Amino acid sequence: MTQKSIDLGPKIALFEPDIPQNTAAIIRTCACLGANLEIIEPCGFLLSDKRFKRVVMDYIEEKNIKFHKSFNEFLKSKENQRIVLMTTKASISYTKFKFEENDTILFGRESAGVPERIHKLIKNRLKIPMKNNKRSLNLATAVAIVLAESLKQTKFF
Repeated sequence: MTQKSIDLGPKIALFEPDIPQNTAAIIRTCACLGANLEIIEPCGFLLSDKRFKRVVMDYIEEKNIKFHKSFNEFLKSKENQRIVLMTTKASISYTKFKFEENDTILFGRESAGVPERIHKLIKNRLKIPMKNNKRSLNLATAVAIVLAESLKQTKFF
């Protein structure tokens, strides 16, 4: 099986992540599954944080990570590209959505999600259905679940 270029395919974007271990685990997941990762700053931790370094290992050296200084900078880089917001406030399940090759799947901060203004800007909002109205999954787990579905649908694996 031939592997598609990393420039194509889904991208994961993290809005102002605030838990270093989650971000590090997501960096590893994206590297191992061949997805690009975009981090919208500011982060709630330093990349020199020992908790971050312990989980990220040498995956921080991967070429699939891009940093944006602000949400506005991120948004400008997405002209004519589709952004899909994962949120517990959505009504559509990620499994009922048709992912496309160049989607950017945006995840909010662990502590607060994304601000209401961003909810209003993004047309495609999805959720991961959960049993018994649980509050939320761990961010790294949620990224892995949705990324796998996106990769499956777009035939990247």
